[in-house]
Parts: sequence; structure tokens; C-alpha cells
Amino acid sequence: MPHLVILYTPNLDARCDMGALCRQLADTMIAQRDEQGQAVFPVGGTRVLAYPAAHAAIADGGAAGQAAGGSGDYGFVYLNLRMGSGRSSRVHESVGQALTEVAKAFFDPMMGDQAIGVTLQIDEGTEVFGVKHSSLHPLFS
Repeated sequence: MPHLVILYTPNLDARCDMGALCRQLADTMIAQRDEQGQAVFPVGGTRVLAYPAAHAAIADGGAAGQAAGGSGDYGFVYLNLRMGSGRSSRVHESVGQALTEVAKAFFDPMMGDQAIGVTLQIDEGTEVFGVKHSSLHPLFS
């Protein structure tokens, strides 16, 4: 952990490189530091995964966008970062702001000609059960 999962409307695939966004977000997560200057997230545990939604219904289905002269082909992106507990509220805020800036820079150029909603949510908690089996972590120890 941390895992950042992106769920998005598949109409965005034709307009952007989600793989590039994943890399940018992962690099941003890896660069985060806490109040003592320590890495917030382990490199080997950082994951960013993006999935186009198989089915979606956004707002009014496009009527408002069509009335405004657009295609009405709404887009939506939901970014959910799940991290283990124990980090300060300052870390939560700084990580959230850093990820928001990356997402805004990525999607803002498209927002001029397509209505797109972007939501970022950070969840923190202790798992009730968790197993980690990985040959990734040792690469970064």
C-alpha cells in the first residue's frame, strides 16, 4: 500500500493517455515527504491502476451539454487513494493537494471542449485482514 485506483468513463480514452497519468501520479506519490523529510510511501508498495467503467450514466445523459453547444459526451474520473493509517493530517492534505495538481494539469486542457468531472478521495484505515506477498519490496530496500 498505497494504492491509487482510477475509475473513469471510457470516452476519455480517445482524448488522453491514462498510462501517462498513472506514471505521473505514482511519481508524485513517491516524491511525497512527511514533516521529518521521510518518504510518505514505500516505492515498492506504490500502485496506480486505472480502469474504464464498463457502463456509466453521467448527470442528465448529455442534454445540458448539448444545449450549451457541446457534444454532451460527459466524462468523469474518480481517483481513490487508499493508504494505511498513522500519517498526520498535514501529510493527508499535502498528498491530496499534490495529486490534485497533477490531475488538474492533466485534465484541464480537455475541459474547454468537454464537460469532465474529477473527484479525488483519500481513505485511510487499518485493515481487518491483510496479506502482502511480493518480490517488489526487496528491490527498493
